[in-house]
Amino acid sequence: MLSLKPTRLFVTLVTKIRPSQRGLSQDAATAGHSPHPNVDQREVDTLGKLSEEWWNPSGPLKGLHSMNALRVPLIRDGLISTGLVPKEQIRTPQVLSGLNVLEVGCGGGILTEALARIRANVVGIDPGEKLIQVAREHAELDRKIGGRIRYEVETIEEHAQANVDRYDAVVASEVLEHVQDKVSFLEHCVMALKPGGSIFITTLDKTTASWLGGIVAAEYVLKLVPENTHDWEKFISPLDVQRILKTLNCETILVHGMAYEFWRNSWSWCKKTDINYALQAVKSVEE
Repeated sequence: MLSLKPTRLFVTLVTKIRPSQRGLSQDAATAGHSPHPNVDQREVDTLGKLSEEWWNPSGPLKGLHSMNALRVPLIRDGLISTGLVPKEQIRTPQVLSGLNVLEVGCGGGILTEALARIRANVVGIDPGEKLIQVAREHAELDRKIGGRIRYEVETIEEHAQANVDRYDAVVASEVLEHVQDKVSFLEHCVMALKPGGSIFITTLDKTTASWLGGIVAAEYVLKLVPENTHDWEKFISPLDVQRILKTLNCETILVHGMAYEFWRNSWSWCKKTDINYALQAVKSVEE
């Protein structure tokens, strides 16, 4: 989930909170057991506790709400650039009309609804039952978008098996940093993607800066997200993501850094990818 740029104020906490100390004990690992090997039930439960605040734009998830200012244009413009959007739709409010999008790890639907508002047909999946219930209830409040959204309590591994080559876009936003087996996760994301379709990812790089900003500052100093929301060992560099996607016949065409200014709850694009970054890759069309 969200992070921010580290400052010298955080250095004093370095000796108190080390990445190695964030590993689960045997008891904690047992408590976090899930029937799905790529789902950390402990993290699902942590996010589930925020279900009642999910749609509060000034609440603990306000950073996810404001991130839509970058995420929606990223997906919209990315699909335009690859030629999937008809020319007559590009400058209209119905820009993604007729396109099928899968959001993996959709949570309570913050990004899902935003994509439905520009007329995409969106399927949102998440292993958290509480969050899917919140997402369904909120979508029902607006009949204009409700018919274009379907939510399922499902993992990508389950969903992809029944939906091979189905989607024009697969989105995994603020999800990859919670996944243990990233190769399997991305493999199934790509499995559900049509040849010529795009996968969009936003996540955190695995650097000292991301540990200081995304964990020490965001969780322990500024309390932007609950403690233990992130595990630095699960972070991944954009280069490693690109390498995995290349083995899955996907070409990375865009990598952007993302900067979060917490004092005004605002996101912007930047050159540095050492904390947050966004990536788009296109699945090759087999000849």
